[in-house]
Amino acid sequence: MIRVIILGSGNVAWHLAKACSKAKDINMVQIWHRSPLSAEFDALQVKTTSLFSKLEEADIYLMAVNDTAISNLSESMPKVEGIVVHTSGNTSIQALSAKNRRGVFYPLQTFSKKAAVNFQEVPVCLEAEDAEDIQLLTKVAQKLSRHYEVIDSDQRKTLHLAAVIVNNLVNHLYYQAHELCREKELPFALLQPLIQETARKITTISPYDAQTGPARRGDHATLQSQLGSLTEPPLQKLYLTLTQSILKTYGRKEL
Repeated sequence: MIRVIILGSGNVAWHLAKACSKAKDINMVQIWHRSPLSAEFDALQVKTTSLFSKLEEADIYLMAVNDTAISNLSESMPKVEGIVVHTSGNTSIQALSAKNRRGVFYPLQTFSKKAAVNFQEVPVCLEAEDAEDIQLLTKVAQKLSRHYEVIDSDQRKTLHLAAVIVNNLVNHLYYQAHELCREKELPFALLQPLIQETARKITTISPYDAQTGPARRGDHATLQSQLGSLTEPPLQKLYLTLTQSILKTYGRKEL
């Protein structure tokens, strides 16, 4: 059995704890938390502590905390026999204290406690400083997910940036579209089949080939009409910036 302790009380900590508790050959030893644990953690029936002096022995210490807390928390931890890993996409492995073996276990997904996630479909990006630790992290990744990749800190930082673009920035565009619909008393649900088909399409063809719409066609009349319909300057700027980028990508005349 691979012994795992999770440090953290947020969304990532919750989903990792849940996945580890269900996984075969993983012993979910303990959850360390600085902030109070939400009620969802109670169902896991895992021992908890807020004291480093009560930290038990484990093979892997999964640090699922905010990026800004990683360095200080790893410095505050005692020296342990297991490997200490963080779960951040944007933080170097070097942010972890060198007094312990160190690594990265980055699950590439958006997590909310109220939204179920099939962890078997979550890609996990791994990094460690020696081959034995990579093997250990790989074993854990294989227990939790069907998808894992060994990448370095620079690659992971780029991947995290790409993830922010396709997830956080795209979701903000969903929000803007939702507000446009709300203003005209239109149900946002009318757009959901389109959203789903757009996401499905890029699983079989490249985003470049999947692009459609007036900017892809170079339809300046439609673009100018839509730009004129937007009354909020920030949204006008956002629409124009993305439209100009599409026009340039496909060799069309810019607005």
